[in-house]
Amino acid sequence: MLLEDIRASGRDTTLGLWESLFALQNDHPHPNLLGILDELTQTGDFLEQNVILDIIGPDLSHDLKACRLQHKQTLLEKTQNLVEHRAPGLTTESLSFHISERYLDLIVVSSQHFRSRPQHELIATGGIHEHYLQRAQSNLERISPNRLFRWCHRKRRVPQTVLVSGVPGVGKTTLMQKFVYDWANGKLYQRFAFVFFFKFRDLNNDELSLAQMIIDEYPYLHNQLDIIFQNPAQLLFIFDGLDESKYQIDLKQMELCTNPCSMQTVGVIVSSLVRQTLLNGCSVLITSRPTRLATVETSIFHRVSEIMGFFPKEREKYFLHFFRDYTMAEKAFHYVRENGMLYTFCYIPSYCWIICTVLSMCFRDQKINSASTIEFFPKTVTQLFASFLSNILANHSQQRCIDKNFLISIGRMAENGVNSHTLSFTKDDLEAFSVDTSSHLVTSFVMESGKPPHVSYSFLHLTIQEFMAALVHYLDYSPERLQKALEEAKSYKDGRGEIFLRFISGLSDSSTRSLLKPYIGDLSAEASKHVISFLQMSIPTRRTQNTDIRKVLNEFARLTESRNKALVFSSIGSNKHFDFSEFYLAPLDCTVLAFILESCRQTEVLNLGACFIQTEGLERLVPTLHTVTDVRFTKNNLRNEDVQQIYSLLSHPYCRIQKLSLRNNGLTEESCANLATAINENKSLRELDLSKNKLAGDDFCQLLAVLSVPTCRIERLGLQEIKLTPEYAKSLLSLSVNTNLTHLNISSNFFGDAGYPHIKELILSHPSLKEIRVELNDFSEETEEDLKQLQTRRPDVVIS
Repeated sequence: MLLEDIRASGRDTTLGLWESLFALQNDHPHPNLLGILDELTQTGDFLEQNVILDIIGPDLSHDLKACRLQHKQTLLEKTQNLVEHRAPGLTTESLSFHISERYLDLIVVSSQHFRSRPQHELIATGGIHEHYLQRAQSNLERISPNRLFRWCHRKRRVPQTVLVSGVPGVGKTTLMQKFVYDWANGKLYQRFAFVFFFKFRDLNNDELSLAQMIIDEYPYLHNQLDIIFQNPAQLLFIFDGLDESKYQIDLKQMELCTNPCSMQTVGVIVSSLVRQTLLNGCSVLITSRPTRLATVETSIFHRVSEIMGFFPKEREKYFLHFFRDYTMAEKAFHYVRENGMLYTFCYIPSYCWIICTVLSMCFRDQKINSASTIEFFPKTVTQLFASFLSNILANHSQQRCIDKNFLISIGRMAENGVNSHTLSFTKDDLEAFSVDTSSHLVTSFVMESGKPPHVSYSFLHLTIQEFMAALVHYLDYSPERLQKALEEAKSYKDGRGEIFLRFISGLSDSSTRSLLKPYIGDLSAEASKHVISFLQMSIPTRRTQNTDIRKVLNEFARLTESRNKALVFSSIGSNKHFDFSEFYLAPLDCTVLAFILESCRQTEVLNLGACFIQTEGLERLVPTLHTVTDVRFTKNNLRNEDVQQIYSLLSHPYCRIQKLSLRNNGLTEESCANLATAINENKSLRELDLSKNKLAGDDFCQLLAVLSVPTCRIERLGLQEIKLTPEYAKSLLSLSVNTNLTHLNISSNFFGDAGYPHIKELILSHPSLKEIRVELNDFSEETEEDLKQLQTRRPDVVIS
């Protein structure tokens, strides 16, 4: 062990370690490092004992060792394989892989609290995902599975109760499966003599005892259970999918129990374990969707964390694992990476499975029919799920006719579930909506879990449920029912109806509906007209200070899914000014905005100041920004590498940009060469603001050279606070050659009195200058007085 080696090396080595850690803490105070230091400080000698305990486990009697061995073997068999759902049209059998071959690391981060979200959880998480990727490198605490029950510096204790949240399909169950597998395999948390793994969806008894709950799942523990309960500190209870429980579980309820053999509801048992009235000293791990946690008292947990999904590298690995062919995987990933609408949700493993399934079918069709080009690949999320459904239907239509009534029934049930936040359905639910469980299509949409008589059903993914909820209105159109559904979905404050609205908007596009036509015939054109009319009425035509930008972007997202450029142009094409300043724009928002700009054809002003768009957002916007006259990128943390995108923008043959602000970003002298080339090739730019970037350096001269030629069209130039020192003052004299330049801002630099003579000469000699700002340049009082006198010599120039 590292600590043992360091201690064995003597006092000086130990002191050296502490000095290094202390220096790191001061210079780079990352939460993970602070947590490690806190753990070392607070747990002292016990840390080493706990680490050893996690490796060798507790000392057990002979009978309990045998029982534990059997239990581990059972859990190994249950968790060692990852089952990949049947891919419609590819195979009729589910695929199984050893967990060590297919498991990919997920981002798990600390989370303070949960609240009611105004956005759909999938969109909200996708929106902050790239932001979290940035923070994960700096000040966000990442939690690996082997630290879930290690020291928590926020609570200043070793946690016994841990909550892990995550959107549907992000990998909560898979993470728990890997956790249990690693424990059973002897690699993780051997401090726990027994781990009990339950899924809320399978706990459907009205009343039962904790003992009965365990015996139902692990009957071989029956004879040893009383002895097992005698050491609660050696027990870990894992409950997966709080949001899938058919019972409303209130963790702060007053009714609690103390006896593991007393008959109680599932909610009372779980609450009692968490609050330590039942088996005091045991550990509990619970997973749930974020939306369910908005009404749960999470402060009772010692650690609260959230699964953010895949890092970009893991996304690529997933594609490689799926296709098992590097060329095909790279081709698929490149297509998705270039398509912002599809890429945004690739942080979700189950979404990756859906998109890989669809693209594999597209590649297959491309081989069969050479006329099937990339143009027929999905471009929107609606098209992706329409393609997914068409693959299911294509596979089943080879054997028998598609039962349209089944699709309507399951669609009605799906819609009811979306409205009521229901993910898990009972047999009674299926019967209530006339869903025929004997239909050959059932297993392509829903999964069955649990044991008779307590069987539950859920859609393969929540988003499939939302798609079917939207599709049913095109299968069975009713004006009243559709209008009610649209109004209700839009009224939800928690955003639960947003994906439904995007799907129903996307299906208004005839080319998207045509993907399903070969299997279920024409979908309702009347429903399409109804939805388009709804979209037209929803588009905000006027902006005020109180305009909710998120609502505006949601409307834009629905329009993007509809692919209806004519509707966009007729509705908002006359709106020449878009101001999103001070509003965080996720990459998906940038993709949506790009479609709107393209549809509007020409835009006067686009203010993206302090929108945190960064590299990915810029990449998605650039293809359409040439249609804007005034583009403002102020305070977006853009870097030197992003200037290549700016070059692509300014060198566009039809670029209309006259005003460009790159003020207050992270540009340095390394960006100057690309900026110089871009300005040189551009014919439209008249105003350029590069202020508050660290541009001083050798390459700055290249930029200045381009700005100083007689043919340069720049009229207003901002070079405020770019770290210019006295030696640059003489170089600025060359700007007098640019006779188009009328306004120059070189304030807040470091010219000082040494550089003033050249600044003075520039003011006196520039033939077209109308205003120059030179304040805050370390001038002496004498120089400041001379500047005032200079104003009388050039009364036509405003000097400030």
